[in-house]
Amino acid sequence: MENIIQSIPAVVSYVLIIVAVLVVLTNVVTEVVKKIFTSVPSNILALAVAMVLALVALFAFCQLMAVAVTWYLVVAAVVVGFLTAYAAMFGYDKLRQLLEQFTQVK
Repeated sequence: MENIIQSIPAVVSYVLIIVAVLVVLTNVVTEVVKKIFTSVPSNILALAVAMVLALVALFAFCQLMAVAVTWYLVVAAVVVGFLTAYAAMFGYDKLRQLLEQFTQVK
């Protein structure tokens, strides 16, 4: 039991790093794909890209760590996909707005 409790901070650190990387990748891929598919709303596109990236990350992680893919891991990847999409959709706009405010102030 102590082993599991001691490994929780490491797992949380990995999950936070993975989510941060997924947010950046979602932003980049969405901006590139948005130029190709101009008729698709960008929020829906960001959600789709985030879901695909989260599931690919899950399958890659399970393959690398020799872990069996189970239903609850897939559900967790979908939840991470929603969190990633939310952060990518609203975090980027807020960051850009904040940077514009700092560049306008002299």
